[in-house]
Amino acid sequence: MSTTTLEPPAIDNRLPATFSERFRTEPAYQAFVLLRVVFAVAPILFGLDKFFDVLVEWERYLAPWIDDIVPGSAADAMHAVGMVEILAGVAVALKPRYGAYLVAAWLGGIVVNLLTYSGYYDIALRDFGLLVGALALGRLAAAYDPPGLEVRV
Repeated sequence: MSTTTLEPPAIDNRLPATFSERFRTEPAYQAFVLLRVVFAVAPILFGLDKFFDVLVEWERYLAPWIDDIVPGSAADAMHAVGMVEILAGVAVALKPRYGAYLVAAWLGGIVVNLLTYSGYYDIALRDFGLLVGALALGRLAAAYDPPGLEVRV
């Protein structure tokens, strides 16, 4: 009886030369770029809106127990939240390998806040979904964003 071993197909590990070629040919790279853009732009825009309240009056989402422990008013707390969100968005834009996990942790805090404040469970569920998306970006960044200080676009 003869035995044959099945060899896995050869994998071409060479990456396409240009951004547009990679974006056109690699579905995982497309997902990485789309998530990177969304998780950079959205936190920056929402963070800026914490100062202007164009989209919504953000203070209404702050659980009373958190408002009681943070110094200053609820508006002050939202301004601090806005600054963190802007920094998180910039971190994702520059270094998604690390910034994605910062955004995921931040979203985790938002989920905890909303779950402890009756009436916002639907928004907590949405933000949990965003948290999972940020974690997916972090995993994709492990393949597409080199470790260290080098920034790759």
